[in-house]
Amino acid sequence: MDVDGVFSGGGIKGYALIGAYEVLEEKGINFNRLAGTSAGAIMATFIAAGYTSKEILKLLNETEISVFLDQKKTLIPLTISKWLCLYWRMGLYQGKALEEWIRQTLADKGVYTFADLPKGKLRLIASDLSSGKLLVLPDDLEALGIPKETFPIAKAVRMSCGLPFFFEPVKLRSLSGKNIIVDGGLLSNFPIWLFDEEKGKKKRPILGIKLSYRADEQPKREIKNALSLFEALFSTMKNVHDARYISRRHEKNIIFIPLGEGLTTEFHLSDQKKDVLVETGRIRTREFLKTWTY
Repeated sequence: MDVDGVFSGGGIKGYALIGAYEVLEEKGINFNRLAGTSAGAIMATFIAAGYTSKEILKLLNETEISVFLDQKKTLIPLTISKWLCLYWRMGLYQGKALEEWIRQTLADKGVYTFADLPKGKLRLIASDLSSGKLLVLPDDLEALGIPKETFPIAKAVRMSCGLPFFFEPVKLRSLSGKNIIVDGGLLSNFPIWLFDEEKGKKKRPILGIKLSYRADEQPKREIKNALSLFEALFSTMKNVHDARYISRRHEKNIIFIPLGEGLTTEFHLSDQKKDVLVETGRIRTREFLKTWTY
């Protein structure tokens, strides 16, 4: 069965998306078009390029993900240089290693730019802080004076994954100057609305995989200090728009995978924790498919 698939952001918790994808493959569910944000952008992109769940899991198991923490080299002591990078470069890590890894991974499937995929196959979400707008990639690139067909997909994924203050923002040159681009989760962490903007009868079911609780399962947060306040602010900002939309439209077509808070930037995740995340994705997807009607 063909569906249009949407994958949410969630940082390292994205390992659970692999387990979900594996079960969907086993049930003969094929993704015709895909959309995603942040970690979901990586997953959607790999699927669009032709990777199976087993190939993605093997790829990640063979990759030491801590190599993506590519701090800029400097003669300044580490503690001081981190603060300088955060202040002047607006991120602790460059993000170049992540982009290069994605580029090489896609190249193995002969995919480099959006022209290498069928039209409309893949759409990713990023946030343009300079103009205060949400970016749908590649669709919105032309408004910036950038040809969308020849735009590197690895660059688009890097833009969607640019967690503020963690990775440096992408500085994109456009007709209006330099645009500062960060994580799409800032404005839409689960862009299921992309497939609802189209008029007329839907050709395929829409199926979403979201790394969060259902609205009625969401535990109450305890806010005890400034750090937990910041975490709550960022989490609420990421999810409130999508949650309101989901509650009205698509909840029955979404696989919710609750993983709690934390883990998002835990790049030194143990193999055991990775296995637990993947298995959680499998379990929640099997439970969902038992009652799913479309």
